[in-house]
Parts: sequence; structure tokens; C-alpha cells
Amino acid sequence: MKAQQELYACVAVREFPAQAMLRLRPELRTQPCAILDGAPPLESVLSLNMCAHRIGIAVGMTRVETETFPATLLARSHSEEQNARSALLACAAQFTPRVEECVRGSTYLCVLDIAGTTQLFGPPARLAASLIERLRGVGLSAAVTVAANYHAARSLALARNSGFCVTSTGQERAALASLPLSVLDLSAQQAETFTNWGLHSLGDLAELPEASLVSRMGQGSKRLRQMALGTASHLFVPLEEELALEERIELDTPVELLDSLLFVLRILLEQLIARAADLLVGLASVTITLKLESSGELSRMVRPALPGSDLQLWMKHVQLDLAAHPPQAAILAVAVQAEPGSRGKVQLGLFSPQTPEPERLDVTLARLRALVGEDCVGAPRLNDTHRPGAFQTASFRISTSGEGGPLSAQPRSPWGALRMLRPAEPLSITLHGRTPEAFVFRAARYRVEHAYGPWIASGDWWNPTLWAAQQWDVIARDASGEMLYCCLAFAPIEKTWEMVGLYD
Repeated sequence: MKAQQELYACVAVREFPAQAMLRLRPELRTQPCAILDGAPPLESVLSLNMCAHRIGIAVGMTRVETETFPATLLARSHSEEQNARSALLACAAQFTPRVEECVRGSTYLCVLDIAGTTQLFGPPARLAASLIERLRGVGLSAAVTVAANYHAARSLALARNSGFCVTSTGQERAALASLPLSVLDLSAQQAETFTNWGLHSLGDLAELPEASLVSRMGQGSKRLRQMALGTASHLFVPLEEELALEERIELDTPVELLDSLLFVLRILLEQLIARAADLLVGLASVTITLKLESSGELSRMVRPALPGSDLQLWMKHVQLDLAAHPPQAAILAVAVQAEPGSRGKVQLGLFSPQTPEPERLDVTLARLRALVGEDCVGAPRLNDTHRPGAFQTASFRISTSGEGGPLSAQPRSPWGALRMLRPAEPLSITLHGRTPEAFVFRAARYRVEHAYGPWIASGDWWNPTLWAAQQWDVIARDASGEMLYCCLAFAPIEKTWEMVGLYD
């Protein structure tokens, strides 16, 4: 069996610390921006965007030197760089599970093993263009190169600022010949020696005789020459990344207004939804963590009935939740973590009545919670007790499995229905022994003709909420002769009688 030909695509993101910061600050992308690193007051420029480079800012400048330029200065954020790295690797994972990464100064590199992907994604040029488009969707600008040799693809990517190029198999040496020696990982001594010899490009290095080069510079120079020729071997070690949908931003100035906070959250949610769409999933829940100026944190979770990817609906959920639970201090940083979920559709029956869209229902429920409280909106569920009227409200959940369908017609019961009175209405009652004889209900006096009971129940003897009840089913008649079928309850602990329900 013929061995599969190797094929690699290398992604190079130049000025990665700057791009990681600006991807969540779109308003600064067209302005000069520089990223500072180090302990104050000795910070220096670590990375910068093209606008800052055009006005004369350079890597290594101190804060004092940089402040003389009309540029925005941002402190380096390792957490935002990690989130940008996760977003980049998630885009790469859409094309192959075999991804290897490395960092070269301020340039982030990752190499994809794309051998055998032609049937899925088309020729290498189409794959490279699709990869650049995916990265642009998460706010990163990158260059992509494709070659049959790992080191050739990596060196070619380091020499490009944007776009993509594909090198045919066997043409690696010609493609690498014009590249500077700086694309190789040279030690200071090796770089000085090559400069003294008058070597400036990979083509110059490839022309040297191998035996003479090794005799003068050692075995390490042999591998450098193989890289220049595009023939060096490499043991590919792919990453094993866990799925994590998380974005974090450290605010340049403290935020106090809810509208300003929502503007930041919109950008973070937009990035999370784009990353989830690449994974063909929606957002099942979103957890927002706010770092407050008072050294505290506020964490809120929003979980609708169905996973979704509609940015407007998510923003409405978040707005209603934060309006009901506002932070008590200015906000210094915002972190948003999402739980992925299947974006299945609810399967309705052909003859089922039309119902509101589940996403719209979620927004309506969120508005009701903001008005009446979270514990007062939901689906009623009976408690595991015999206590009359004991129930609780639970969150609505909509099944997307397609099971169930419309309810089948149930046979009508020959018994009358008991309409419960909520709340129960107090009674003035006359007893004959312990049996009801007459009572006053809604300004009318009734005389009991038949009383059945009592039905005795009690529970929770181990809790302070001890309860006991005696119920009577009563047939009574008022002065005009009108019959009343009702249910009376006596609470022995409180010594009170109440009308709890009427029979139809």
C-alpha cells in the first residue's frame, strides 16, 4: 500500500498579543495601539498593530517614549491571549484534529496536518482561504502557507504578513531560497557566523557543501541546511485540547453603567456564538462573572429552556437578569463562560395547535421574573407530601426529542371536579359535637344536611413546619334551598376552619 503523502498548513498570527487584545475592542482596531509588558514603571512595548507601526512606535520602547505618540496603550492580558488561542485552535480543529503549536516572539504559529482532507475541504488553496475566513470571524488576521514539508510551511508562514500560498511538492527549495535566515531558529553564535560569511538567505545556506559546513559548525548546522532545502524531518506531536467556550476582558476603565456593560457583553457573546457555530452547537447556558472594584465578584447564570445562537435573544436575557440583579460596585473585568448544547428543533404534531416560539417564550418568562421574582414564575410541581396545596415552581424545560406529541383524549370521569379555592376562605361554623352543623360562607348561612369525614392527615413532625388537617365533604343548603357541595378543612394546631374547595 502506498504511503499517504504528507501535507501541512501553517497558520501565523503576527503581533498575537496585540491581536488578542483588539479582537474584543473593535473600536480600537483602526487606531494606533501598543501592548505594554513588565512591572511599572519599567513597562516596554511588547506588541503593536500596524497603525502604531506606521507612526513610528517600535517593539522595546519604554512607556515614557511611547507616550509621546498619539497611541492607545494597553497592559498585556494573559487571560485574553489564552482565550484568543482557544478560539484559534477551535477554528483549526474544524479542518483536522491534528494541530501542533509554537510561539516565535510575538508571532503565534500552529501547524495543521491536512493530509487526506482534499475530499472534505477541496484543494489546499480552498482550505487555506476557508481557514483565513474562519479566523477573521473570531477577530484574528493570519497568514496561511501549505507545503509538503513541516519546516517549509513554517518558514514560509513566518515570512508572510497575510494571505495564503501553496507550495507544490518538490518545489520547497525554490520557494524557500529568497527567505531571510531569520525564519530559522538560529542561536546568536550561528547568526553571527553566517553574517560574517556573507550569508543572508536560505538559498545561500542551501548552496554550502554539507561536509564542509558540518566540519566548521557541528552537526546542528546539518539540520539547518536541511531546513533551507525543505527536506528536514519532523515528529508531529498534536495537541489535545478540551472544549472550552470562555471569553474574558479586563476593562481599561471601571464601568458603572449597565448600558456600557451590555456593550462589552455583546462583543463577548458574539465571539462565543461564532465559536459555538463552528462546533455546530448552540449555547445552553451562559455564566457571567463580574470582577468588582470592591474586591468582590458577582456571578450570574442565564439558562433558557432551549439552547440557541440568537445574539439578540441572549442579550435580552442578560439585560433582564442584570437589571434585576445589578452589581453593587464598578466593574473591572468581565468573564463569560458558556455551556454548549444541541440546537435541536421542537417537533410538533401535524394537528397540534400553534404555540409561541420557545426562544420568545424565554424572554417573556424573564420579563415576568424581573417583575414578580424568580421563585414566582415556572411550571408547578407537586411536592412529595400529603399536605394540602403543597407545590413548588420549577424552571420550564422543552423537550426536543420529538416524543410525546399532542395529548390523547382522556375518558371523562363520572365524578364531579373539585375546584380548589386559593387561598382558602375562613368560615364561621357551628359544631354538633365535632361534626359541622351550620356555617356562614360569603355572607350566606348554610345548614349542613350531610357531612362525611373527617379525613385526617398530618406530617413534617420533625420540622418546625408541623402541619395537621381534618377534611369534611359536606352537602349544605341555604335559606333559599340552593344546594352547596363543598370541602371544609379544620386545622387542629391553629384551631381554624376554612372552605378549601367547591364541587361542580
